[in-house]
Amino acid sequence: MRAIRAWLAVFIVGLVLSGVTAFPLITEVRILSDVLHRVPAPDELVTFIDQVHDGLVVTGENYPFIAYGTDWLAFAHLVIAMAFIGPWRDPVRNIWVVEWGMLCCAAIVPLALIAGPIRELPWWWLPIDISFGVLGIIPLLIVRRLTKRLEAGRTTAVGKA
Repeated sequence: MRAIRAWLAVFIVGLVLSGVTAFPLITEVRILSDVLHRVPAPDELVTFIDQVHDGLVVTGENYPFIAYGTDWLAFAHLVIAMAFIGPWRDPVRNIWVVEWGMLCCAAIVPLALIAGPIRELPWWWLPIDISFGVLGIIPLLIVRRLTKRLEAGRTTAVGKA
């Protein structure tokens, strides 16, 4: 149980951080841009991050209600994190939540490959977005494996009783 909870904590913290950081986008992108201008970084990356910052600033000044969409994005991350309380409490009974999370992580790949070009993201940005699904699925795969092992142990114990 301890290992399952530790890996779930990694996943939950990742979701919470992803959610909370969706609120102050302009500030975060400004800081990222400042850092990229001070360290060796590929020109394409610096140009893209500057363009993202400019777009966020102009949109925020002229259409502040658009940021409400990223507020909902942040909220969704926090709510999804709460769904993993079930597996935290009873992983065997709630393994479906872990498997659903794995499906969500896998779904990031086609979303990035379809929506990225439609939204005119640079091709080299897509692996960054895809990495969230790839990295996110790792703790869930481990949790699923450990949960199946826990379930097998419970079944064996019940059979012996």
